[in-house]
This record gives sequence, structure tokens and C-alpha cells, in this order.
Amino acid sequence: MINRPAHYVAGGIETIEFIKAKLTPEQFEGYLAGNVLKYLSRYRHKNGLEDLRKAGWYLTRLIAEMGGDTKWTD
Repeated sequence: MINRPAHYVAGGIETIEFIKAKLTPEQFEGYLAGNVLKYLSRYRHKNGLEDLRKAGWYLTRLIAEMGGDTKWTD
């Protein structure tokens, strides 16, 4: 998965950072967890490895947001 694709940074802020700014920390954790579930539930029927990588991306971000050992980097 490509980090910071141009179409997600329109207006000078990445879409996920805009979403984070508009939600409480708990809501943002739910957003991230929901995306993990979405990509895991559909990978066999839609985009295979691409969806698994996206699930991993959101899971890594969730772990970092919760103060886990994984440090978030763009």
C-alpha cells in the first residue's frame, strides 16, 4: 500500500489526519478497527493480498495510536 497518495492529500492534509482531527480518540480507534475488519472480511472475495496489506496498515496504525511498540511512520 502506498502511503500518502496524492489524491488523499488534497488541500494540504491527508484524509486520515482530517478524520482523526474530527473524531475523539475512541472514535478514531473504532474507525481504524472497523477498517481492519472490513479488509479482512473481504480479502478472499475482492482484492486478495492488497486487502490483507490494507488491513495490516490500519492495524499497525491502530497499535501505534494506542501507544503500542509499533511506531507510526508515513
